[in-house]
Amino acid sequence: MTSPGGQGSGRDDGRSGVVPLLIAAPLAGAVVGAIGACFRWTLDAADRWRLAAVSAVQPLGVPGLILVVIVCACAAALAAWLVRRFSREASGSGIPHVEAVLDGEVAPAPLRLIPVKFIGGVLAIGSGLALGREGPSVQMGATAAHQLGRLFRLSAVDCRMLLAAGAGAGLATAFNAPIAGAIFVLEELVRRFETRIAIAALGASATAIAVSRALLGGGLDFPIPPLTSSADWSLLLYAALGGVSGFVAIAYNRSILGALAIADRFSFVAAEWRAAGVGAVVGLLAFFAPAIVGGGDSLTQTALLGQASLAVLPLLFLVRFLLGAASYAAGTPGGLFAPMLTLGSQLGLAFGLAAMALIPGLPMDPRGFALVGMAAFFAGVVRAPLTGIALVIEMTGDTGMLLPVLAGCFMAMLVPTWLGNPPIYDSLKERTLRDTTVLRKPSPPAA
Repeated sequence: MTSPGGQGSGRDDGRSGVVPLLIAAPLAGAVVGAIGACFRWTLDAADRWRLAAVSAVQPLGVPGLILVVIVCACAAALAAWLVRRFSREASGSGIPHVEAVLDGEVAPAPLRLIPVKFIGGVLAIGSGLALGREGPSVQMGATAAHQLGRLFRLSAVDCRMLLAAGAGAGLATAFNAPIAGAIFVLEELVRRFETRIAIAALGASATAIAVSRALLGGGLDFPIPPLTSSADWSLLLYAALGGVSGFVAIAYNRSILGALAIADRFSFVAAEWRAAGVGAVVGLLAFFAPAIVGGGDSLTQTALLGQASLAVLPLLFLVRFLLGAASYAAGTPGGLFAPMLTLGSQLGLAFGLAAMALIPGLPMDPRGFALVGMAAFFAGVVRAPLTGIALVIEMTGDTGMLLPVLAGCFMAMLVPTWLGNPPIYDSLKERTLRDTTVLRKPSPPAA
């Protein structure tokens, strides 16, 4: 087995040289928690401002529409300019870049990424692009933790472990989910269990959440009434939902990559103008349906409460599906997790309502399908089921649906794996490495 720094680890009993990590990981988590909490608070304020501003100009009619479109387009363009001008690593989610750093394939991001990711993320997500807060939080957390490790003069191996722990702390802060943050490090970022990495991840996530809750308060992200699974045979329906989620996850992965490929074909157009085009479309949607744009937390909450009709859900899902792909291709900072959870909850609720319409008297709560859909769709797209299950449980506080969630995630993992569709972050990491190679390619000698 090879350690993150490329050195053979042999059999690590977790004691050798662990004291520096015991000190650095909680401190890094505290720093990441503060950054993540400030980022989340600012995003919440930006969302409130956008909704209030749109509501204020809607009575103006066409002039109000034009104003919203221009503001959203300019905000997205400014976010893309910050990325292009100061830190190209800040584009998109940032998680593929973190994974490439941990694999030793690219260099860690410089400290200037943090303000670029923070401000660019607020501009992009705050203006209504369908992007998540977790991507910026993960990459900012990884960068801050790595820089702290260098400041403490830790070894290259420990700096990388601290970087992974900081990334997990960023995810924990973004979703108020410390267990999911630690699992994310082991399941998705390093993809193995190693004692010292586990210690660093747990320590960083714990202190990150402590600081975040001290600044923002506690509470569940998606409070819902308690849910319980029904008869054992109902697991077949939840497994069927998982299978559907697996097929939709394949389509979603392809839509993200397809949107990026289209953006590549228009590379002759400045990144700012491409982002402005996406921002303009978002502004148009925001004027007529303010709740449909942005990260999607309010839509997720609505689905988990069962407050949406089967007549509306398919159209809402399609709009968010396409908007998410277009937003990611804009090249601004922003993640995929939150939009995925929104789509999963909508898909699950639609499936549950359809099942109840087809089988009258079915003794099942459609809200349970929304919860299972969140975890299953996440598992199908990312192929990190343990992280998805922990996220859903920690964000809703519901453990009564654990068996249905397991059944749904099983099928959601099976379908894309069987059909050979790679996890989304594997594909995005390949793009990151390709783009990094292009940027570093030496210019041809002068004739």
